[in-house]
Amino acid sequence: MWQSDVVAADVDRQGRSSPVISRSRLTWEIALVLAISVGQSALYSILTLVRRYLAEIPLGQQQTQLNPTQSAQAFWDALYQLLDILFSFALVGLVLYLLWDAGRSPFRRIGLDLSRFGRDLGLGLAIAAGIGIPGLALYAAGRAAGLTVAVVASPLDAAWYTVPILVLSALRAGLLEEVVLIGYLTTRLRQLGWGPWTIILSSAALRGAYHAYQGVGPIVGNFVMGVVMGWAYRRWGRVMPLVIAHTLLDVVAFVGYPLAAALWPGVFGPVPTPTPTPTP
Repeated sequence: MWQSDVVAADVDRQGRSSPVISRSRLTWEIALVLAISVGQSALYSILTLVRRYLAEIPLGQQQTQLNPTQSAQAFWDALYQLLDILFSFALVGLVLYLLWDAGRSPFRRIGLDLSRFGRDLGLGLAIAAGIGIPGLALYAAGRAAGLTVAVVASPLDAAWYTVPILVLSALRAGLLEEVVLIGYLTTRLRQLGWGPWTIILSSAALRGAYHAYQGVGPIVGNFVMGVVMGWAYRRWGRVMPLVIAHTLLDVVAFVGYPLAAALWPGVFGPVPTPTPTPTP
């Protein structure tokens, strides 16, 4: 093996190091993980934004659905949505498996465990409050400026299974984004020799691109969120508070959406369907 192809072992906050992995293998691993997860979503999201700008309908009059109904029949709708969530959990399991070195738990390696749950919960609540309120203001400003599409976070005609599915969907988003974008990507890029702020800004940019389909406001908001999450992980060395914060934000957004749409339809409500002009 050429010396230039060797990267240093990753050292965690307890001073434990992982086995040395070649640079080329590490680079390919990162590329493949991103290609089947958030990297793929980021590319499609950017292309969707380009198509939205090229459409005849202004961006502010367009909308997107985060948790659309997948079947008119309740049983099949619940089943398809549940399977979609479970397969996303498999992606999280994959990156944890890749971080699983001999004798070293991937959960403890990135701080995805319950060993400090009380502290993690408190930090998660603080992050959620600090991000959630400004995020709502930014979304409202983006809608008013016509730079953000109307985001329909959940169905307005809820079924008996809607809330449990939405909670699982929120957990899926929290685990997938924070474990892959923060825990996994930070660990691997650090092994490649990237600096702390290069890692934080790069993962934040990827998070913003991942949400580009929603418009300019969510790009900015999610980039800032990525910087906060990256900084918090660098400071605490634990991804659990970030998963808690992200999950709480999405639970409030998903479950509370019908109420928000009813109270402030001009900001949070779906785009009204245009009434067809009668033929003379």
